[in-house]
Amino acid sequence: MLYSTALILIISLTLNLIFEKIRIPGLIAFMLTGIVLGPFVLNQISPDILNISTDLREIALIVILLRAGLSLDLNDLKKVGRPAILLSFIPATVEILFIGFVSTWIFGITLVEGFMLGSIVAAVSPAVVVPRMIHLIQKKIGTDKQIPQMILAGSSIDDIYAIVIFAIFLQAYETNSFALTSLAMFPVTIVVSLLLGIGIGLFMVFLFKKIHVRDTVKVLAIFGVTFLIVVFEDLIKNFFSISGLLAVIALGGTILKTYPVLADRLTHKFSKIWIPAEIMLFVLVGAAVDITVFKTAGLLALILVLSSLVFRMIAVYLSVSKTGLNAKEKLFTCISYTPKATVQAAIGAIPLAMGVPAGNLILTISVLAIFITAPLGAVGMDQTHTRLLNASKEG
Repeated sequence: MLYSTALILIISLTLNLIFEKIRIPGLIAFMLTGIVLGPFVLNQISPDILNISTDLREIALIVILLRAGLSLDLNDLKKVGRPAILLSFIPATVEILFIGFVSTWIFGITLVEGFMLGSIVAAVSPAVVVPRMIHLIQKKIGTDKQIPQMILAGSSIDDIYAIVIFAIFLQAYETNSFALTSLAMFPVTIVVSLLLGIGIGLFMVFLFKKIHVRDTVKVLAIFGVTFLIVVFEDLIKNFFSISGLLAVIALGGTILKTYPVLADRLTHKFSKIWIPAEIMLFVLVGAAVDITVFKTAGLLALILVLSSLVFRMIAVYLSVSKTGLNAKEKLFTCISYTPKATVQAAIGAIPLAMGVPAGNLILTISVLAIFITAPLGAVGMDQTHTRLLNASKEG
């Protein structure tokens, strides 16, 4: 395991330095490291690491969402209002419907398989979007109109919505029935998850004010609690659905609201933790990619992914219409909603593992979506935020 870890760190950091020189986001360097070192190419990553890769990816995702919560001011979110809610489900719905129907036509798969594919591909990547929105909030770019906050909140719920839709169609495949009750429970899931995160956040703030310990200890305590939240989600999923990841965001937001001085200190701690977490997340995503599967879909898969992005961007633009945003700010919002990575890596292989006939095709297109949209969205945000967004007058 030490040898594999050494290779991962040395190669990924070296590639990252090279890619930064040519303005390619580091996550691509990390994914390429994972592909090259992974079991489908050089096979130099220890099975011990691969066996816990799902847990490691989940830990990295928790770090991302904690940082998001600690940066997401609830007052700003209230000001955003309607567009954040629309961004939570309209772009994903449009993309799911487009991919669902078109994939059945061009690949000859069933409608259930098509919508399963659509719900996987539709989810925006928090690993790409969240750190960049946090950076904009800290630099006070676009914050006069709460644009980073709007994107941060909307994209976080977008993920949960897409995963819920995926679960519905996976259940439909397994039972040959479509349960609308699962979709009807979506608002309940959101509310309960938020209340859970807020309640735990208030309790932790109370403890931190009563018991004075180092910030490092507080970070470890928060990690322990957030891990338990995600475990709790798995334990009760057969009885009631909650989103542990949304609860994690709410926990962070509650700390910011009730104890802002601590939230600021914790944000700096989590920013440092994110550096190794980002490396492991995208290296392990790359390691899960079987590059031979690209041959099975070819040009049609590429056209499908690119076409779905066009429809998604139109839906994003409509979601923020009739707001105070100008054309440039709307365009930046559209760009911010393009990258896919985390959810596709996490659930893209589930249909194949469940024996879905189109499982290999679904995995192929999910991986292709990562390679096309992650760099497109990351580079797009990095290169356009200073041109399309205004710096805060207070900043």
